[in-house]
Amino acid sequence: MRHFTRTVFCAGFGGQGVMVLGQMIAYAGMGEGRYVTWLPSYGPEMRGGTANCGVVVSEAEVGSPFVTKADVVITFNQPSLDKYESIVKPGGILIYNSDIAEYTPTREDIKVLPVPASRLANEAQNDKALNVVMLGVLVNVSDVIKEETAERIIREKLGAKKPELIENNLAAYEKGKRINPEWKTQ
Repeated sequence: MRHFTRTVFCAGFGGQGVMVLGQMIAYAGMGEGRYVTWLPSYGPEMRGGTANCGVVVSEAEVGSPFVTKADVVITFNQPSLDKYESIVKPGGILIYNSDIAEYTPTREDIKVLPVPASRLANEAQNDKALNVVMLGVLVNVSDVIKEETAERIIREKLGAKKPELIENNLAAYEKGKRINPEWKTQ
């Protein structure tokens, strides 16, 4: 019997919120009663260096926290897009920040979604919320986590740290949820 298992890989520069995005996905998975792993990896510099994390959300115990092939890859910058496009599973989804990265198609076996995440975060009056925009996109285009769980995690985890930004974060999340790729409606 096959269990629900989804893998997500997030990558970008340190300071872009990559790790927090991974943590929100992991917390949401736990909130839905699933087994979860979150494995961060930092480059030599914390801010401005490379950062990535893999998240596994499953109905069964997770055998390994390493994500070498992912159902969804979310990249925040050009180097990450170039480096990690190859780990998207056939039939998987590649989501990237089209404000600072440009994708030249090399594969026909994946779904690709450009998201103007920096602009949308700015429109939500929180330029640091591009990770929350990407969470909204993830909820809209995949079954990794549920919408209501993601919203609750934003309130609980981000709201606890900076309650003054909760409305901006929720606005960024909503903007991400409204991204509707043509392949989703086919």
